[in-house]
Amino acid sequence: MALLWLPFGDNQFPPILQLVIIWIPFIILIVYGQKIQAWTILGEVSRYLNKLKMFRDKARVTMLNYVQKKGTTAEGRARFEELIEFVTILPVDLDPVGIVKKLDHVLTTQDIQLKEEVARLLPRDSTEIERSCALNMVEVAAALNSIYKVVRHFYILGKKSSNVYILAQLQMILPTLLREAEALVSAMKALEEGQPLGDGVGPLVVSHLMKDVKKVKIARETVMAELEYKGRKLALIKAEGPQGSVGKVDEALINLLNGHYSDASTIIMIDAALKLEGEKTGEVAEGIGAAIGGLGVEKFKIEEIAHKYGIPLYAVIIKESIIEAISIMKKEIAESVDEVKEAVLRIVENKVPYGGKAIIIGVGNTLGISQ
Repeated sequence: MALLWLPFGDNQFPPILQLVIIWIPFIILIVYGQKIQAWTILGEVSRYLNKLKMFRDKARVTMLNYVQKKGTTAEGRARFEELIEFVTILPVDLDPVGIVKKLDHVLTTQDIQLKEEVARLLPRDSTEIERSCALNMVEVAAALNSIYKVVRHFYILGKKSSNVYILAQLQMILPTLLREAEALVSAMKALEEGQPLGDGVGPLVVSHLMKDVKKVKIARETVMAELEYKGRKLALIKAEGPQGSVGKVDEALINLLNGHYSDASTIIMIDAALKLEGEKTGEVAEGIGAAIGGLGVEKFKIEEIAHKYGIPLYAVIIKESIIEAISIMKKEIAESVDEVKEAVLRIVENKVPYGGKAIIIGVGNTLGISQ
C-alpha cells in the first residue's frame, strides 16, 4: 500500500506541489483573506436583508388592504404610504434637566398628529376600533421600514468599503433584528382581526376586576373604576378598550394621587415582561418598581409621583417572548389571569390596612379588551 505524502516528517511534497498546495493558498489568504471574509458575510447579510424587505412589503400590503376594505380612497392609501416615512425628531439631551418633559411633549404631539391623520383618511363612519387598528398598522409598518433601511444602509456601506468590521457587527445583530421583524409582522394579523395581543394581559386582568362596576374616564383614552375588597378601597386603571390603545395611565395615576387617593397605601402595576430563553410563557412573578415599557417618559412620571407621596410601587409581571407580546394572545397567557388576580389581591391584603386604599394599574395595549 502506497504511503500518503505528508507535509512533515521524512515524507515531503515535491517543491512544485508544495508551492501550489501550501504556499500559494497561504499567500492568497494573507493578501485577500479579509476580502474573502467580507464576501462571505455579505452573502449572509444579503439573505437577511431580503427577508427584512419581504417582511416590510408584507406589512405595507396588509395595511393598505385593510384601509382599502374600510373604504379609504386611492389618495388616502397614498397618504398612508407616506405616513410609513413619518419621522419624529427627539429633543436635544445635551442638558438632561427637563428632558423628560420635552420628550413627553414631542411624543404626545406625534401621537395626536398620527391619530388625526388616520381619522381624516378613513371614512367618517369608521369606528374607533378601526381607526386604532389602522394607526397601529402604520406604526408597525413604519418600524419595519426603519429596520430595513438601517440594515440596508450598513450593508451598502460595508459592501462599498469592503469593511469586514462593519459587516461583522451587522452579521452579529441581524438574527435578533430578524426575530423582532418577525414579531412585528405577526402583529399585523392580530391588528387586522382586532384580536387581543399578548401585551394586553395587564388590561385584561384589570378588566376582570372592574367587571360590573361603574367606569369613568380619568385621562385621555384611560378609564378607572372603584371597588371595595375586604374593607379596602381599590382604584382600578386601564386603557379604554376595545380599541387598540395603551392610554395615559401615568396621567391617570397623577390625577388620582393629586385627588382623593393621596393617602393610598400602595400602587400595584400589572404588565407583560420579556421572558428569558428557557422560561415558561405565562409564568407570573412579583416584584418592586414601575412595570411599564416605552422610552421611559411614563415610567419617570409614575416613579416621580409615587416618590412625592411616599407610596411603594409593587409589580406583578407575566412573562412572554417579544413575538408573543405583539401577536394574538396565547392560551397560556390568557390562563395566567386568575393567578395574577390572586397575586394582586394577596398584595392588597398584606400591604393595605383595613380601611386603606390601593391603586391597581393594568399596563398594555387594550385592543379587543373592553372594560
